[in-house]
Amino acid sequence: MKKCIMCLAAALLLTMAGCGAQPEESKQAVADQSDMAQPQEVVTEGMEPVYASQLKEGEYSVTVDSSSSMFQIVSCTLTVKDGAMTAKMTMGGTGYLKVFLGTGEEAAAADEADCIAYEETATGEHTFTVPVEALDKGIDCAAYSKRKEMWYDRTLVFRASSLPQEAFVEGTMTTVADLGLSDGRYEVAVTLEGGSGRASVDSPAQLTVKEGQATATIVWSSANYDYMKVDGVQYDPVNTEGNAAFTIPVAGFDWKLPVLANTTAMSTPHEIEYTLTFDSVTLERVE
Repeated sequence: MKKCIMCLAAALLLTMAGCGAQPEESKQAVADQSDMAQPQEVVTEGMEPVYASQLKEGEYSVTVDSSSSMFQIVSCTLTVKDGAMTAKMTMGGTGYLKVFLGTGEEAAAADEADCIAYEETATGEHTFTVPVEALDKGIDCAAYSKRKEMWYDRTLVFRASSLPQEAFVEGTMTTVADLGLSDGRYEVAVTLEGGSGRASVDSPAQLTVKEGQATATIVWSSANYDYMKVDGVQYDPVNTEGNAAFTIPVAGFDWKLPVLANTTAMSTPHEIEYTLTFDSVTLERVE
């Protein structure tokens, strides 16, 4: 009888421990700074959250930045439905058994039902499907290591700039129609973000409106770009001398237009992710 009572007591303790370790071990169940590699900064100043209400329902491939190189997300599908977003993250390894949307301390004290266990694909990859409050916003995500048996704090950012332009609902960006722009040539201030921070583009940029569609000529600070991509479409240089210049479509103003630029300055050509923001307030007609 005594042995049975002790077994029941042990089982009760395990149940009470929930998502993390047993109560008396909870402090050791969370990795501290000495257990982790130096985190990468993924939250940048001036980020504006993008919520489900700003996106059309559907499934989209989305880029996810992780504060830890040990928590590598190789692909992710974002689902927007009924005013909410979820993301199915495919991991670069199988070292994590579960995740928790919150800090490691919160995960260690949470119920098991609040944790999100991995699902295994037919090819053996681990995936986690998590709710996403907003894009372009730092989200706390604790990950439980199978080998270390500890929770590790991570920060994730789901990048709105990686979504196609058609994913956004009307009114998210300022369009040519919103501004009532007639056909002609304009100048507009443009801001470049992304990459290493060393590249820049000429501002103001030359903008052309024809039949309700806008295109801009982007002139880089280097000649070492041989193509750009917008929405998966490749655009080649419009010049043969001087710094690389490209004419690309501009779907809207006052939002971060995601683009790729292929640089030849490295040992091998490499596509780099950037965003361009065209400021509608600065538009001036030149012809």
